[in-house]
Amino acid sequence: MLAVTSVNRCRYCTYYHSRLALESGLEPAEMRALLGGGFEESPPEEAPALLYAQHWAEAEGRPDAEAVRRLTETYGPEKAEAIDLILRAIRLGNLSGNTFDYFLHLISFGRWGRYEPTGDPARN
Repeated sequence: MLAVTSVNRCRYCTYYHSRLALESGLEPAEMRALLGGGFEESPPEEAPALLYAQHWAEAEGRPDAEAVRRLTETYGPEKAEAIDLILRAIRLGNLSGNTFDYFLHLISFGRWGRYEPTGDPARN
């Protein structure tokens, strides 16, 4: 959750996923690393899934075939499919939160919400 949210930068999801991570026992150092895009604090067996999640989010849900192949090879088809399904749900939440923030920004003439241009005109 944190790997995808760090890419999509939804403040609502960052808060919610961070709270869940702390409640489930994730160390603050690992949480900060994940939110910063790093995996050095994470268990080695989770690194392939975290790298895939980050790539998946950066590719806007369209990972390259080689990444999908490596994920499936590492975790098996059933677990890889479950990871993909979870990533879709997280993306939906992130995009919803960011859209809500943009709407607040628009209706309040910039006083509420948040709008952060990506630098890529196709994604703004």
